[in-house]
Parts: sequence; structure tokens; C-alpha cells
Amino acid sequence: MRIAINGMGRIGRLLCRRLIGLEGIELVAVNDLMDRDNLAYLLRHDSIYGTLETPLVYRNGTMTVGARNPAPAAGNETAPGMKGTKGTLAVFQQEDPLQLPWKELGVDVVLECTGKFSSKEGAGLHLRAGAKKVLLSTTGSEDIPLLIYGFNQHLLTPETDIISPGGCMTNCATHILYILQSIGIDSAHLNILHSYTSRQELVDAPHKQFRRGRAAAESIIPVEIDLPQSLERLFPLLKDRIAAVSTRVPVANGALADFTVLLKSPASAEAINSLFRTSSLNDYRGILACSDDPLVSLDIKGDTHSCIIDTALTSSIGDHVKIMVWFDNEFGYTSRILDWLYYWKKLLALP
Repeated sequence: MRIAINGMGRIGRLLCRRLIGLEGIELVAVNDLMDRDNLAYLLRHDSIYGTLETPLVYRNGTMTVGARNPAPAAGNETAPGMKGTKGTLAVFQQEDPLQLPWKELGVDVVLECTGKFSSKEGAGLHLRAGAKKVLLSTTGSEDIPLLIYGFNQHLLTPETDIISPGGCMTNCATHILYILQSIGIDSAHLNILHSYTSRQELVDAPHKQFRRGRAAAESIIPVEIDLPQSLERLFPLLKDRIAAVSTRVPVANGALADFTVLLKSPASAEAINSLFRTSSLNDYRGILACSDDPLVSLDIKGDTHSCIIDTALTSSIGDHVKIMVWFDNEFGYTSRILDWLYYWKKLLALP
């Protein structure tokens, strides 16, 4: 299965790092407008996940991965490391996806990670350029199927060309709400305590959402999110019964989702934890986990789950419950993207 990435921001670069040498999937190209030496540097050195173990060097339009090149040119030094699959990636700086050589490269799936081409028309430019399929890294427009891995992936058909896997918050919340529906949900309020993101500012600056323009590392900052709209697409019976806000906190990675849910019948904290434990050991294995440890956000860095129930923080007053759920907003989310690639590969019977 041949993969290309369009957009090398936080999610694009982490996917690139994780796809390098991945069995059965070949990353053949990446596209981003940034300086290519700078891109190679940011792939080698990451402030959250550390230095890339696999040697990587950029030269003459390609990245060489997993090979130790003699006497590299200045600025193209090979990163330290001992392991990695040898190979090359084509590197493009093309603003218009229609101009990318996906047909010539035999690209099966484009990972659209810019956030700019999330409509059917925009993502469709990759198909017109010759890619067979497009997988967004965000919640797309309503004319693109919203499919959450572990929830409704079975709705994917071989004929589907573009899908949205939702965002990190949607992937966390969907599974929690679905499992609670076995009891019955009257309403749900969500507060996603989330690390700051690139759509905030390092120092105070103008922004159409005034609070987003405040210095991200200096304040706790509530921001507006479209999570309720995404969840209502997945749970139409909960329309107008879900509210959500994201509270950005001064850490660079990690999130804690605070669910306050009014159930249709009373349930104890023990019964709710038992429900999630059973799910984590069966249908939701690898997607949802439960932890009895007194976790903090740093403890979940690099965790592959979409949601980790902090069982000690589950509480209940009759039919009114609170559930606290951890997730690594980057690593957990990209883990579901990889799940999607393998699922699509199997569905299409690709070698």
C-alpha cells in the first residue's frame, strides 16, 4: 500500500515518523511548503517525542531513510540512530494538490493533513491528481463520510474515495458516549482540557476568537470547538443534548476529557467503571483502556489508545455521573489513522 502525506504539521510529521519502516505500508512522498532542510530537521528532532531513531537525510529532492550516507553536505547531516528501513521519499513543495504526481507514483492513499482541503471538492483534487483514496486528518465537511475507527468503520465500502476519521476529541468522545448509551443518555456536557495547539499564539496577538489570541503558555484558555456538531452526526438521537468546550492549558501535549452526563437511570461509579473495563477487554481492546493509577498528563505521552478512563475519578450522584478520560491528542489519534490504513488495505485486498 503506497502512501503520500500532504501537509507536514504536527500530525503529518508524526505520521511520517511512524510510517517509516512500517510493515505492509510504504510511504513514498510528502508535500509541504516549508523549506525542505527545515522539514528534515523537524522530522529528526521533535520536542515532544524526541530524536528520530532512524537515520534520515534530505538531498536533491528526496529524503533517504535508514541509510548512513558518507560525508553529507552541510545542513544535511544524518541524524543519529542505528535502525530503520532503507528507502527514499519524494519531497514536494506544491501548493496545488492537482499538480502533485500521485498517478506517476502509484499512490493508493493520500493522508490530507493540511486542514485546508477538508471539503469533498478540496480533497477530491488528490483523486484528480491520480490518488485512489484520501484520508483526512480532521473532521471534514458534511458531504464526506465521518467514520470513527472502532465505532462505525464497517460502513466503509471499497467504492468510498474520501473519508474523515474525525479528530482526536471526536475519537475520544464517540466511544465514551456509545458505551454509556447502554444505560441511556439524557444529556452530556464535555470539557476537553487540552494542550495548546498551533492555532493559538505564542504571545498576545489579534485573532477572530479573542481568547485564542492570548499567549498559549501563560493562561488557561477556553476556546470554541465544533465537537457537538460532529457528535450529533454520529448520534442523531442526541441532537441538542450535547454541549462542549475545550479548555487549553499550558502544556505541549496531552488531554483530559471531563464528561458530565445525565443518564436515563441511576448508575454507581463502580457499575460505570465495570462497563468500561469490560469494553476495554473486548470490542474496544486497543482503543479504550482503564487505569487505576493516579495519572497526570505526562504519563499518557505516547499512549496509543483514543481514551483512557481514570477509574479513581469516576463519580456518581444518582443518574448524574462524571467520567475523566485521558488521551494523547497526537499519538493516540495517529494510531487510529494507522488502523484505518490497515483496514482500508485489507478491504481493498492490496498486497
